[in-house]
Amino acid sequence: MRLKSYHLFAIVTVALVTLFFLGGTLLNRSRGHTEKLRTPVVAAAVLPSVQVATVEEAIHPYSVNFRARTEGARTVIVKSETAGIVAATPATEGAYVRKGTILCRLNVDAREASLAQAQAALRSRILSREASVELAKKGYRSQTQVLQDQANLDSAQAALRQAEIALEQMNIRAPFNGVFDRRDAEIGTYLSPGQSCGSIIELDPVLVVGDLPETEAGKFPVGASAQATLVSGEVLQGTVRYIARDADPQTRTYRVEITAANPRSAARSGLSATASVSAGQGAAHFIPVSAVVLDAAGRQGVRFVDSNGMVGFAPITALDETPTGMWVSGLRGTVRVITVGQSYVAEGQKVQVGGSR
Repeated sequence: MRLKSYHLFAIVTVALVTLFFLGGTLLNRSRGHTEKLRTPVVAAAVLPSVQVATVEEAIHPYSVNFRARTEGARTVIVKSETAGIVAATPATEGAYVRKGTILCRLNVDAREASLAQAQAALRSRILSREASVELAKKGYRSQTQVLQDQANLDSAQAALRQAEIALEQMNIRAPFNGVFDRRDAEIGTYLSPGQSCGSIIELDPVLVVGDLPETEAGKFPVGASAQATLVSGEVLQGTVRYIARDADPQTRTYRVEITAANPRSAARSGLSATASVSAGQGAAHFIPVSAVVLDAAGRQGVRFVDSNGMVGFAPITALDETPTGMWVSGLRGTVRVITVGQSYVAEGQKVQVGGSR
C-alpha cells in the first residue's frame, strides 16, 4: 500500500525528534565524563598567586614618638614687695632680659631721706662706741656702758640695712634670665605689696612637654636622649628631665618633660612639636608600608608565606617610619612578607609565590 504524503512527513518528523534527544543525551554523558577527568587539573590551577618581599631581622634603635608642645622652663609673675607709684618701666615688653634687670621702678618718696638718716645715726653710734672704749681703757667708763654703746651701734647698723632694703625694693628686678613677656603696670600705676609688675619666662632651656599612655611611659628612663621637631621645622636636642609617677585622672596619661637648649630663646612657648625619645635598641624588620593590613580582630600586622606555602599573620608594632618603608617589631628571623595580594588571602590558606624581591 502506498503511503500518502502526509503520512511520510509525520514519520520523518518523529524520527528526527528521536535522533535529536538521543544525541543530546549522549553528548551530556560525554561532557560529564570529560569534566570528571579534568577536575584534578583545574583544582591544581586555582591556587592564588601572591608576591612577597624577603626581609631580614636587624638591630634597630627603638624610639617613642608622641605629640608635644613647648613650654617655658620657668614662668614667674614678678610682684612688688612694697607700696608705691610706678615711676619708670625700663624693660621693653617682649625683650630678653638678664637676671637683675629692672622691670619696674617705683617712686622712692622719702625713702632716700630715711636712708640718709640711718647712715648719720650709724656714724654717731660708731663715734660713741669708740669713745666708750677709750674711756674704759682709762678707767672712766664701765664695761657695762661699753656694751650698751656696742648694742646701740648694732641697732644702728640694722636700721641702716633696713633703710637700704626699703630703698632697693623700689626696683622690681628680673629674678632670672628670660623674656619679659607681659607688663602689667605702666607709669603712674599704684602698686600695693603683692601686685604684679609683669611676667617673665625662661626659654633657655625650653621644655618640650607631652602626655604618654601607660604602655609607652615606662619604656625609657629619666636622662634618656630626645629630640623635638617644631612645627617650623626646627629640631631641638635634649634629654628627659621628668616622667610623672601619677596618671592624669581624666586622660589616664603620664606627663613627660624634655629639656632642650634654646639659644637666644628662638623657640617660643606653646609651639606644637613632635618628640622622639630614645628607648634602646632591639630586633626589628624593615617592611613596605603597603604590606600592612588589619586582621579580623582589627590588629595591625602583616601576612607572610611560611616554608610550606601557607599564609600566616603576625601582629606588628611600628617603631619608625621613613619615606621608603617602616621599621617594625613583632616578626622573627627571615620572613617572606606578602606585598601584593595580601588583602585577598587568609591565614592558613595555601598559595603560590608568583614573585619576590
